[in-house]
Amino acid sequence: METRKTFVLDTSVLLYDMHSIHSFPGNDVVIPIMVLDELDRFKDKSSLLGASARYINRFLDDLREYGNLSEGIDVANLPDFGIDQTIRVDLTEKFPANYPASFRKDRGDNIILACALNLQQTRPGGTVKIVTKDINLRVKADSLDIQAEDYLADHIHINKNQMYSGFVEIELTQEEIDRTYDAGSIALCDDDYELYPNQGVIGKSPEGGSVLALVRDGRLECSRREFDGMGGIIPKNKEQQFAVNMLMNTNIPLVSISGIAGSGKTFLTLVCAMAQIMSEKYKRIVITRSIQPVGRDLGFLPGDLSEKMGPWLAPITDNFKHAFKDKDQTYFDMLVQKGTIEVAPLSYIRGRTFNDAIVIVDEAQNATIHELKTIITRIGKSSKVVLLGDTDQVDTPYINSFSNGLTIVIEKMKGSKLTGHITLTKGQRSDIASYAAEIL
Repeated sequence: METRKTFVLDTSVLLYDMHSIHSFPGNDVVIPIMVLDELDRFKDKSSLLGASARYINRFLDDLREYGNLSEGIDVANLPDFGIDQTIRVDLTEKFPANYPASFRKDRGDNIILACALNLQQTRPGGTVKIVTKDINLRVKADSLDIQAEDYLADHIHINKNQMYSGFVEIELTQEEIDRTYDAGSIALCDDDYELYPNQGVIGKSPEGGSVLALVRDGRLECSRREFDGMGGIIPKNKEQQFAVNMLMNTNIPLVSISGIAGSGKTFLTLVCAMAQIMSEKYKRIVITRSIQPVGRDLGFLPGDLSEKMGPWLAPITDNFKHAFKDKDQTYFDMLVQKGTIEVAPLSYIRGRTFNDAIVIVDEAQNATIHELKTIITRIGKSSKVVLLGDTDQVDTPYINSFSNGLTIVIEKMKGSKLTGHITLTKGQRSDIASYAAEIL
């Protein structure tokens, strides 16, 4: 019975997760020479893609000390490795007889397919599988009867209706509801419900009473509707109220807010952030987002960094203008010049530390988990990071609703008292916007 399999790794996998090369214990990993050529084009980039390319190159260079990469190196007993896995760089340029004439031989994906076909011939009966984030390459592989799969190490394996919403409805007695209002909180019996730290709770009694509260340190704390410094802006629904309470709580250093377009994610976050800047709880606001989905790097746009980021910041500045009556953007620009607001493209985040700051990550669903990990691990003392996005609107190639960074952060970190999440389900932009989002 076959136990070892041969996995052919595509460039997209190695760039997506630099540690993927270590993720196939008990099997053989093959890297086509074309992949090394493609990695070479990324090694000078300052982004996470460049870091991944450099890591793979250095790792393979270190392996050369222990053998010939073209023959394969067993890393099981090597110092600092200890994984039952072989790694080989495939140098074969031969196109097998069953290679389709319609497939161009100068395309990287097609050369990887030829590599897999050759391996099938050398391992009759054995499993040869291409691992790639590239959907089109997986389709091509299937047409050639080559097994192919996505890199699944980071996928969240749940149904859409099981995704964590950040709030739940429970039954309370009328006496418990009254005590929550009177005392501000009540002790929570964990045996009654499976609740997560900072989760929003809609408590209802058989008599028709209700209360909105959040789980905090084993208690249900009554949520607040208004906070100082918000200019009279109040939440328009219970989900927004939960979001505001999490945003205004300095003891929750990571808050994620997902929801449809126009549900108030960015607007509420900016209002709460500015309120806390004015009360000197934080010293600055750092705004970042992924620029990859549009398919163009910053270098293609004219101007300095601030001007280059203009098109990507439009949703932020639009909300700022509306929230603070800043029609000509004078106030926003002044805060940028003073350093109170800083624009930091996601690819420029590595190596920095953010202290006494609120870091807002817009369109977080378009970032990979590795990019969001880079941001979150940059958060220093007395700081907060807010992740905003719509997990149904992923624009980045190679990730989807279940493998994007925002979904993974929400699901994997929901059990920590350091994090809070809420899903906004209702659009507030306009009646027609909400209707279009629902019907279309």
